[in-house]
Amino acid sequence: MKALILFVGWCILFVLCWPVALLALALFPVVWLVSLPVRLVGIVFGALFALIRAVLFLPARLLGGRPC
Repeated sequence: MKALILFVGWCILFVLCWPVALLALALFPVVWLVSLPVRLVGIVFGALFALIRAVLFLPARLLGGRPC
């Protein structure tokens, strides 16, 4: 559904201002490549916080605490 909305938005942009639509289409791969390191850092921090949470809650789980 997200891809369909993106495609319809691009078609509307193409009708209204075709040079900007073609520029957006040409620059999309470059923007995607630049955003990859940011996504990887986000994944790493999410995993790190999950590990810290698991270590901190380990004693409570061993003593029979119920997960929320």
